[in-house]
Amino acid sequence: MLPGCSVVPHRTRCCMCDVVPCLSCSVCQVPVAEGKSVQQTVDILHKKLEQLGAVKQGSFCVDCETYHATGNVSGQPSKLLYVMHNSETPLSCLGLFEGGPCLIADANFDVLMVKLKSHFQNAKGHKVECRGARYRYCDFLIKVGTVTMSSSARGISVEVEYCPCVVPGDCWNLMKEFMQSFLGSSVPELPSVFAAKPEGLFAPADSVDTMTQYLELFNKLRKLQIPGSNVR
Repeated sequence: MLPGCSVVPHRTRCCMCDVVPCLSCSVCQVPVAEGKSVQQTVDILHKKLEQLGAVKQGSFCVDCETYHATGNVSGQPSKLLYVMHNSETPLSCLGLFEGGPCLIADANFDVLMVKLKSHFQNAKGHKVECRGARYRYCDFLIKVGTVTMSSSARGISVEVEYCPCVVPGDCWNLMKEFMQSFLGSSVPELPSVFAAKPEGLFAPADSVDTMTQYLELFNKLRKLQIPGSNVR
């Protein structure tokens, strides 16, 4: 175990990390509008949010580096480690092992990964970034981002947070109704990270649940070729 970290069920949390946010969050992919580029579709989403009365509040960034474990047992597939950062929690980063567990550590974890290069090899050219604008509408925080890999836009992400509630199942219908107002038929179902939790269990959303959704989206978009994908 790394110094300064403690083990909790399914998670490893560093004592120096950011405070866990109290909110319910959904991250989804939005298809590129027919006949439009990625950037043009993002602009359309911005306009719809502003027409609703949402106010722009800065920008955000989520990124993901992929590492391969080098010390594998003969015949066993290489296990992946995803190191992720979120501008919402600048003092920490996440290490998500393929199939678990999750490690939450301070920002110096990147330096540690360099020192562990004999055990984990960086997968060059596999870094994924999501950058975009943040909007606030009443109790909702909305983030519309462009997902890029190797300077090429792979798709569009939308993150919606409902800040007053920490139990996603209790507020999902409200979140879904709000998302329909600017996403139309592209509204997602309840994220699997929440749907898999026992019904009735008080299971607050946290940064791991949010980043797990981003990781699922990134892995999906790695395999896609999006028309009009050049970043401008």
